[in-house]
Amino acid sequence: MCFPRCHTAQETPLLLPSEAVPVMAPRRRPFSPRLLPVLLLPCLLLPLTRAHRFSAPNTTFNHLALAPGHGTLYVGAVNRLFQLSPELRLEAVAVTGPVFDSPDCVPFRDPADCPQARLTDNTNQLLLVSPRTRELVACGQARQGVCEKRRLEDVAQVLYQAEEPGDGQFVAANAPGVATVGLVVQAPGRDLLLVARGLAGKLSGGVPPLTVRQLAGPQPFSSEGLGRLVVGDFSDYNNSYVGAFASSRSAYFIFHRRGARAQAEYRSYVARVCLGDPNLYSYVEVPLACRGQGLIRAAFLTPSALLGTFAAGPGGARAALCAFPLAELDGSMEHARRLCYTAGGQGPGGVEEATVEYGVTSRCVTLPAVFLNGSQGQVYHSQQVGPLGSAISPDLLVDSSGSHLYVLTAQQVDRVPVAACPQFPDCTSCLQARDPLCGWCVLQGRCTRKGQCGRAAQANQWLWSYEDSHCPHVQSLLPAHRPRQEQGQVTLSVPRLPTLAMDEYFHCAFGDYDSLAHVEGPHVSCVTPPQDQLPLNPPGTDHITLPLALMFEDVAVAATNFSFYDCSAVQALAVAAPCRACVGSLWRCHWCPQSSRCVYGEHCPEGEGTVYSAQEVDVQVRGPGACPRVEGLAGPLLVPVGWESRLALRVRNLQHFGSPPASYYCWLELPGELRRLPASLEEMAGDVGLVYCQAQQFRPSTAQQEIPVPIYVTRGKGQRLDNAHTLYVTLYDCTVGHPDCSHCQAANGSLGCVWCSHGRPTCRYGPLCPPGAVELLCPTPSIDTIEPLTGPPEGGLALTIWGSDLGRDFAEVQDAVTVAGRPCNPEPSLYRTSARIVCVTSPAPNGTTGPIQVAIKNRPPGISTQHFTYQDPILLSLSPRWGPQAGGTPLTIHGQHLQTGGNISAFVGGQPCPIREPVCPEAIVCHTMSQASPGEAVVRVVFGRAQRTLLSSPFRYTADPQLVAAEPSVSFRGGGRLIRVRGTGLDVVRQPLLSVWLEATADTRAAGAQPQDSTPRRSCGAPAAAPRACIPLEGGLLQCSTICSVNSSSLLLCHSPAVPDGARPQRVFFTLDNVHVDFASANGGQDFVYQPNPRLAPLSREEPTRPYRLKPGNVLDVEGQGLNLGISKEEVRVRIGDGECLVKTLTLTHLYCEPPSRAPQPANGSSALLQFVVQMGNVHLALGPVLYETEPTLSAFPVEAQAGLGMGAAVLIAAVVLLTLMYRHKSKQALRDYQKVLVQLENLEIGVGDQCRKEFTDLMTEMTDLSSDLEASGIPFLDYHTYAERVFFPGHGSCPLQPALEGPGEEGRRAPVRQGLTQLSNLLNSKLFLLTLIHTLEEQPSFSQRDRCHVASLLSLALHGKLEYLTDIVRTLLSDLAAHYVHKNPKLMLRRTETMVEKLLTNWLSICLYAFLREVAGEPLYMLLRAIQYQVDKGPVDAVTGKAKRTLNDSRLLREDVEFRPLTLMVLVGPRATGAAGSSAAQRVPARVLDTDTITQVKEKVLDQVYKGTPFSQRPSVHTLDLEWRSGLAGHLTLSDEDLTSVTQKHWKRLNTLQHYKVPDGATVRLIPQLHNGGAVPQSLAQNCPLGENIPMLEDGEEGGVHLWHLVKATEEPEGAKARRSSLRERERERARAKAIPEIYLTRLLSMKGTLQKFVDDTFQAILSVNRPVPIAIKYLFDFLDELAEKHGIEDPETLHIWKTNSLLLRFWVNALKSPQLIFDVRVSDNVDAVLAVIAQTFIDSCTVSEHKVGRDSPVNKLLYAREIPRYKQMVERYYSDIRQSCPASYQEMNSALAELSGNYTSAPHCLEALQELYKHIHRYYDQIISALEEDPVGQKMQLACRLQQVAALVENKVTDL
Repeated sequence: MCFPRCHTAQETPLLLPSEAVPVMAPRRRPFSPRLLPVLLLPCLLLPLTRAHRFSAPNTTFNHLALAPGHGTLYVGAVNRLFQLSPELRLEAVAVTGPVFDSPDCVPFRDPADCPQARLTDNTNQLLLVSPRTRELVACGQARQGVCEKRRLEDVAQVLYQAEEPGDGQFVAANAPGVATVGLVVQAPGRDLLLVARGLAGKLSGGVPPLTVRQLAGPQPFSSEGLGRLVVGDFSDYNNSYVGAFASSRSAYFIFHRRGARAQAEYRSYVARVCLGDPNLYSYVEVPLACRGQGLIRAAFLTPSALLGTFAAGPGGARAALCAFPLAELDGSMEHARRLCYTAGGQGPGGVEEATVEYGVTSRCVTLPAVFLNGSQGQVYHSQQVGPLGSAISPDLLVDSSGSHLYVLTAQQVDRVPVAACPQFPDCTSCLQARDPLCGWCVLQGRCTRKGQCGRAAQANQWLWSYEDSHCPHVQSLLPAHRPRQEQGQVTLSVPRLPTLAMDEYFHCAFGDYDSLAHVEGPHVSCVTPPQDQLPLNPPGTDHITLPLALMFEDVAVAATNFSFYDCSAVQALAVAAPCRACVGSLWRCHWCPQSSRCVYGEHCPEGEGTVYSAQEVDVQVRGPGACPRVEGLAGPLLVPVGWESRLALRVRNLQHFGSPPASYYCWLELPGELRRLPASLEEMAGDVGLVYCQAQQFRPSTAQQEIPVPIYVTRGKGQRLDNAHTLYVTLYDCTVGHPDCSHCQAANGSLGCVWCSHGRPTCRYGPLCPPGAVELLCPTPSIDTIEPLTGPPEGGLALTIWGSDLGRDFAEVQDAVTVAGRPCNPEPSLYRTSARIVCVTSPAPNGTTGPIQVAIKNRPPGISTQHFTYQDPILLSLSPRWGPQAGGTPLTIHGQHLQTGGNISAFVGGQPCPIREPVCPEAIVCHTMSQASPGEAVVRVVFGRAQRTLLSSPFRYTADPQLVAAEPSVSFRGGGRLIRVRGTGLDVVRQPLLSVWLEATADTRAAGAQPQDSTPRRSCGAPAAAPRACIPLEGGLLQCSTICSVNSSSLLLCHSPAVPDGARPQRVFFTLDNVHVDFASANGGQDFVYQPNPRLAPLSREEPTRPYRLKPGNVLDVEGQGLNLGISKEEVRVRIGDGECLVKTLTLTHLYCEPPSRAPQPANGSSALLQFVVQMGNVHLALGPVLYETEPTLSAFPVEAQAGLGMGAAVLIAAVVLLTLMYRHKSKQALRDYQKVLVQLENLEIGVGDQCRKEFTDLMTEMTDLSSDLEASGIPFLDYHTYAERVFFPGHGSCPLQPALEGPGEEGRRAPVRQGLTQLSNLLNSKLFLLTLIHTLEEQPSFSQRDRCHVASLLSLALHGKLEYLTDIVRTLLSDLAAHYVHKNPKLMLRRTETMVEKLLTNWLSICLYAFLREVAGEPLYMLLRAIQYQVDKGPVDAVTGKAKRTLNDSRLLREDVEFRPLTLMVLVGPRATGAAGSSAAQRVPARVLDTDTITQVKEKVLDQVYKGTPFSQRPSVHTLDLEWRSGLAGHLTLSDEDLTSVTQKHWKRLNTLQHYKVPDGATVRLIPQLHNGGAVPQSLAQNCPLGENIPMLEDGEEGGVHLWHLVKATEEPEGAKARRSSLRERERERARAKAIPEIYLTRLLSMKGTLQKFVDDTFQAILSVNRPVPIAIKYLFDFLDELAEKHGIEDPETLHIWKTNSLLLRFWVNALKSPQLIFDVRVSDNVDAVLAVIAQTFIDSCTVSEHKVGRDSPVNKLLYAREIPRYKQMVERYYSDIRQSCPASYQEMNSALAELSGNYTSAPHCLEALQELYKHIHRYYDQIISALEEDPVGQKMQLACRLQQVAALVENKVTDL
């Protein structure tokens, strides 16, 4: 019975939660976003607290259920059911598996009823609690998903289990990857079970997706008499259920599906059923969508909304969360239901709004939803549950109290609190978190859920962040602070204080002191602690601040800080101004002047005046201005040392001291001494007076010119007066700082210093010098040095004179200086009293010389001992003459007398040229600055104020050098590798550097560089010092550099800098004068890489010092590590003594070199031993001494004696030598051969390298043109039908299944035959029949391998529309095959096609990978094919023997040297091509050919060019066209391979070529239809089923004894010899000839290989790359092979590697490589096929596990790719590893992909033809098949033999015993 499903169409825009606009749906109200935090909490909140946990070893958990009431938890697992307490303690366990079962069998008792049954794990699919009957419903995957009932109190006790369940009791899905959901609902008087499940694809495929089942009665779990949702095509109704939920009235089922086969996107739905409707009449489903995300991944039902998380697809990274208002959801469904049953689904306007249908195509749109933007969501807390990366099950359950959440993963169950309130330590963080379940419980002082706060219902007791709540706080304090000596009351203002009970109270806590609080409204009063309860003030402070908390019991309700101050501490901290600090502090402190105390309170003791705090009001005497203080010095400020002086100070406000008068003292803080002087108070007028200190001499212990000495005044016994500011007295000493008379007389006049000649002349204070000793005039000036000593004749040079007594001031020397008799004008700003004169010289003739004279008025002149010379500097030339405009060029200016003056500067044009080295008499070196643009600039040098210009040789700025390439880009850390840097303008650089910045340790920096100038200066005449290798930089970096040599304007040669150990390279760059270029910028973005230094093992490993014995002619093999990481073999130098060992091969771990044939001489000449040294850049490795083994020389001994000794020696040692030689020869020969072969191959490849590069360049040009053509025409892929037929039936032509031709009277038989074949198709859907058929056929001795492949392909074709079923068959057969081989040799499985499953697997892969071929692998494979064709066509190809000059296959190699010339023919194409050759209407297409090509070969190449965008099957055949050569206006000649002009000599006829006809280059030709074509082929048949391709003439064509030949004549052999060609001796001779292939021919093969290498690599990379998603079929197959290996206990990775290789790479990809015509519509010639065979063989060798070694006897085809195969092997291994580590392919995803593929080949006629061909094989073994079906008991029940007999009766009118 079918029930309607209603779909409604309704569209509503989505809303963001921050928007306040209503949902724009008719009569809909918006969903409130405020509910969301509470609703999402069970999914999002996972606290950080440690949770209870339960796990079971080696057990996978599936489902979770909770018993209402007592909270027992039930866990459904694989093979187990667990019963847990609420705290997750194990109470009981029940074993449910593994069981002997098969998904292909109905539940059975006798194992004989199900031969394929195996021990199967029982995955729990459904776990529900029936509260009314207190039963646990558990359904597993085993036994077709039947269920059982168990006691809630003890799950180990089974209440019901069906013994022989019928198909009506198949409940759950029988596949673990298919979801089953359900609900237990209460109906009147009974409980019902609502179950929804997805498509399992097995026998349970007929179970409806939704059923209502009874839990009690005679047949529990049966749906008899209850509702079943029946659909027509279950494959189109492949629901994946996400969840089932129940409200008070309805049940909701959430699911998604892909819908129709052609529909790729996912769509999600919600279905609703009324709880009181056991017949599902109320079933309605509507689609869901969420912001374009169609796949629902999880759902949750709240009382007011349905929440769902959506994604775009199974692997979608972006997700969306939507809430669907439940009221609107129910309204939409009810509206749809009414339309379905009352109005036929049509709305008021007649528009269809809902449909009642069996299909699932729905025109419904989406429901109204509120989109929850991810950017506005908030995760309150997160916690890892289960192992890292494990998924969380949707079975999230909340316990009965609502306080804990049970979280299930595959490995464990966790019990975690639903809210994380305790982690918030204070009220502020609790409310700021805005956790909807958390609030601040004021009197408990913690963040809790509302139910955990006892007085939450009362005001101000539980604060919630979503209300207008603020944390309790102290708003104000009165007073704000108190003195620590006084105990008093403090009033706190705390708004919104919670109310306490009558017997409860608050108290205040001042730190550790508690005080009872008195509360009046928001005001709280407390008493401060007494002084002895307060802690001491911290050192250096005048107060202490304690936390003040308002407490309830031990909970702090509100808190603030409260300070207790100490006025006496204020005084103690301010020594210089205690009164000012006291009354100006923050506290209410007053100053008592007489007692000199800082006190708190109102006033000082009685009878004493008070200076009140500045905070007091209405008092006059207050603040710092009223303090008694010293305001400053009245005189003198300057006190001379050694002279008695009396100091006076101004004072104020001393009247506060009252009477009697007290004594005063002055205190001076001299250096090293505190001196007290008695003082007196005088001249008191009002509040101002003077204090005089006693006169005193001061002599400080240290001699200084001026010493500031602090001073202050005290009264009485140490009562210090405040200093208004810091007071100093300055002591000065005339003797200090005045070394001569001029200095002394120039001193400040107020100091009173004079030059005193008494005793030793010195500068003294005037009164201290006797009256007659004062000198008024100073002595003669003294000149010590002058600089410079030379200057230009123009003058203007600044000359510096150093000396003493050079004047008291500038006025005295203004006109007093002459230089060589010429006036010199002093500079006022540069004059230094008595010590320095700087004057500017006057002009003088060149060569003038003389002393400097300083003549000061009234004193004799001072004359220098040094002479000054006027000389003329001359500029002569420049070196270099040019440099980059960026600057940095070291420019040398050559000349004479350049060391003129001291201030020399150079300029190039308008830019300064800094001089960084000492100026020499004949050269100045400066460094140019940057210039805006290239061009010439004049060089000038300024000598003081004189200027010299070099006009004859200007400096030319050139364009900056540019770097375009730098290679190689890798080096060892030892450096020294040659780097070739290419660019432009490199010859203008003077000193190019290659530098590296290193991040180095301190030790490395100290060892690598010394902290000195990076450009050391040199003296004149000394050679330039080489820059150091490493210099330190700022920031702890080290710069190491090497100097590059300029080879030409376009090439620099640099050596990589060495990198010290422990340093890490940061930047590698080039310094081209001032141009800095990063290595990556010069190398196309590739940075420079340093590799670790190589390590080489000593030649003699056992004894490194022992000489290694070397036999001449042997190749030396040196082992090591990382040998080729930073160098190539051409750069490695190996020396044996003074001879060189030529490096032949360099790999990562081996170095092979060929030593000199004769022993060289020792390198140093001193040691007799030859040292073996390997040099790799700067890395030198000595590997020990080498000793050459030489043949012993024969002495002059009698011949008879020699013969006798020889005979004796031979007899004695013959056996030993023979055995030794045989052993050593056999063991070493293979290794030497392998090494030599590798060396020879590499040498050959190097030899053809240039040719390969040229060929590759031409080939890439051709491929670029081809890519342009392909953009328009596309790659000629075969359509899927043709592709499948060619793959299924290779070698059968293009039409493997031809309809049988009907004879007379056969028309009446057509309908019964068709009916019989249809029944046969239905019979194939029986898995038992199909497997029996396959096994029976394979058991027949006459059923050949060809028959097996043919039947397998017919089955693949017949079952193409049911690929899921075909996949299941292949899995079953593969499992049987593995079970067969595991007892023999597992590595042989799938090696060759011995059964049908191998061919079925090949066909299955071909179907699944067709899209991958078109999208990924097809393009590189096609480009490889075209590249091979192009290369083969470039050389001559023999049309008779099929051999070619350009090939990879040595058996197809044309060994003779054939001279040929390429030609370009102009082919006329177009409607008027039949006209004259000069017709402009016909288009001319150039075609490249060879003059040695036969006419047929020319036609093929012309067709390829003319029809290059046309598939091969749509081109005309080459045998239906003739080639016409047009010469001139009337000359038309038809060319052919054979005609009357053909040359025949001695029974050999040569095929005609273009050379034979003397066709010139550029000739015009045209293809014309053949007029004498005898065998006409019908056009329709020729198009649909081509007769095949033209095969080159492999045997000699004979016409009356005449042999045909083209390029070379085949060897003439008699018939008898031909018959014996395959004899053993002949085959050996052929094999030997192939091995001994000359080097010249091997070179041809290597040239072809090198040219095609890129295209081979691209093809292999496309096949073996996982950069894009791997096809799901490959992942599915490999996972299945992994399962088979695990199932059979196969742990050998080599076996699994072989299985995967045999199944995919060798079975599919090798076929695609060898036969591209299976994929593309192209012509593949024999020569191209031969090349592809070599590449395919290389691919095969790359897939093998065994080590690939080649020797002298190896085939040439294996030698070609011997060096590449190890790299390809790594690609294969990495490919397998990456696939294994990727996400597993689920059963449902694979089924969805197969469902899409099933529709790609639905040609009914071909299916019937395949069935007809299949029946022929059935007819052939009809009796054996019938017997096998009748012997099978299950087959008897299913009457399979009878059904086959019915098929036979219909198909062939066979009489049966029915």
